[in-house]
Amino acid sequence: MEIRVESRSFRDLVVLVPDIFQDSRGFFMETFREDKFRELGLPHNFVQDNHSRSVKGVVRGLHFQWEPPMGKLMRVTQGSAFLVAVDIRKGSPTLGKWVAVEASAENRRQVWAPAGFARGFCVLSDVAEIQYKCTSIYSNKAESGILWSDPEIGIKWPVPAAQAELSEKDKKAQTLAQWLTTPESEYFQY
Repeated sequence: MEIRVESRSFRDLVVLVPDIFQDSRGFFMETFREDKFRELGLPHNFVQDNHSRSVKGVVRGLHFQWEPPMGKLMRVTQGSAFLVAVDIRKGSPTLGKWVAVEASAENRRQVWAPAGFARGFCVLSDVAEIQYKCTSIYSNKAESGILWSDPEIGIKWPVPAAQAELSEKDKKAQTLAQWLTTPESEYFQY
């Protein structure tokens, strides 16, 4: 079975779609294969899997980790979600630019966003489950976030701000401009 690249953005951000075998009994697909990822020039050493379940209108993010730097391969296994990645790499020609993909259990899209991108999502269906393969172990001492509604980034979220459901932490996140003034921002260079 193949895993094909649907698109590449900002040099390093990749949308993937795995082949599926489907019949009256159900389906089977390979969502990750080390040899296929290596052939595509993508990371293939994942050390942690995360699984999140949220209800419609929930926005999570925009999260990132600098030490150890964490990349994520994100996919939706139930429902649908608007997956977002924002380039936060100093010196990048696409600094502050964003890419969004509607991913669902049906369309099988996966988004690879390396370290140096802040990631988040908005749930579009009544319920959605998002799974992430991570390139490093989570560290609460070296992680942060960018404000989901930062006007300088200008993400076109599919939910009005008044209706978005966020954690207190995400509501109080810093702007990209504030992040770029911190010493930790030096970890993400283009």
